[in-house]
Amino acid sequence: MREPTLLIVDDEKPTRDGLRMALEDEFDCYVASDIREALNILKSDQIDLLLTDLRMAGDSGMDLLDQALALKSPPLAIMMTAYGSVDTAVEAMRRGAWDFITKPLNLDEVELLLKRALRTRSLEKTNQLLEKENQTLRVQSGQTPRGLDRLIGNSSAMQALRSHIKQIAATKSTVLIEGESGTGKELIAQAIHTLSGRPAEKLVTVNCAALSAQLLESELFGHEKGAFTGATQRRLGRFEQAHGGTLFLDEIGEIDAATQVKLLRALSERRIERVGSNTPIDVDVRVVAATNKQLRKLVDAGAFREDLYFRLNVLKLETTPLRARPEDLALLCHAFLEEFATENQRDLKPLTEQAFALLQHYPWPGNVRELRTAIEHGVVMSNAKSIHAEHLPRFLSRKDSSVQQSPEKEETEPIEAFEAKTLEPSLNFNLHQLEQNAIQRALLHCKDNRTEAAKLLGISRRTLQRKLKDLL
Repeated sequence: MREPTLLIVDDEKPTRDGLRMALEDEFDCYVASDIREALNILKSDQIDLLLTDLRMAGDSGMDLLDQALALKSPPLAIMMTAYGSVDTAVEAMRRGAWDFITKPLNLDEVELLLKRALRTRSLEKTNQLLEKENQTLRVQSGQTPRGLDRLIGNSSAMQALRSHIKQIAATKSTVLIEGESGTGKELIAQAIHTLSGRPAEKLVTVNCAALSAQLLESELFGHEKGAFTGATQRRLGRFEQAHGGTLFLDEIGEIDAATQVKLLRALSERRIERVGSNTPIDVDVRVVAATNKQLRKLVDAGAFREDLYFRLNVLKLETTPLRARPEDLALLCHAFLEEFATENQRDLKPLTEQAFALLQHYPWPGNVRELRTAIEHGVVMSNAKSIHAEHLPRFLSRKDSSVQQSPEKEETEPIEAFEAKTLEPSLNFNLHQLEQNAIQRALLHCKDNRTEAAKLLGISRRTLQRKLKDLL
């Protein structure tokens, strides 16, 4: 059995030599005085633990941390510095450091910390081996492989989806997932990664809709120090972070034209360039992209590059909205009831017939995500032996909840027609109830888009948010 390996990086020779002498009885110690020397060691030898100074002459330990963690077999990293602060510790941990220690060093504390880190690494490797063996046993015994077990449903659509995932997961081909919001596209990406040939590597996720064009480019490809205002140090992008693993690009239809060009090159050449650099960097990344839009229509409208579409659309999966697979509703409800009963330390309670009927008659514009929220609400609100209709969110009780319109029809239907169809004669003059009904109907008409619903109601979005808190 080989000795655990430790790389000590510090530009002060007395410090690194002192640490080596103190720790060489427990570890096979390597030493380096700068980032270049450290990276050469990390690339040529299997290093278990990295102990690096934060500030060195001309170098930053954060840069070393980023590059070390991007390796196919990264070490557990511990940062040491004489300039300890909460902000520095948080940033180091956010970027993947296992722990943080301040100078002057207490050698007993350093040794204890390294031994704890070594136990963590050993457990991680054991878990990876057990997971691989368990996955093999599940397949051999005919059970649903791990990863697919979170895709709940026995409908023909779900069976076909699981079958397609099993067929394509072990390949390196790019996958495009299209489907409405809330239909489980991220779960599909996770299943593909779990069943791939690289499940022990990283699955890195980027929500492309949540970032501006400049931030998205930096997030994907990284940047060099001084590349733009605020770039105070080099940063590795998500492609480098996912090296050896899988990169999940959510809401791919939202990226701007300039980033589309760079993404196309990254997919075509399997290499990237950081913002502010002309040096190409090879990356080994399996890309899975997802969108709630139809990319072909965006291409036809001139909003998305056709060549990038072809690069993404090598293997295509489509999710089915919940309203189109009602036979899966009971299984999903049971799974969510178990999940939230356990999470909230409650007894597992069944839905009454009336409560389940209410769920059956609702069109679920927010799909499985919306159902999950509704079940969590019921579990938390019920103090009875069962979950009754009144324990579920009030929006499910709308008179028009059984009307299952297609998104296309709802988008083009005039507001006047919507109101004429959903309003019923009533002698209820309770202002609070009338206000609740108006909010519920506006949200349904706008497919739960709160900004649009507020405009329809003639109030601000903040006012709508406040009223919703009272409503729910």
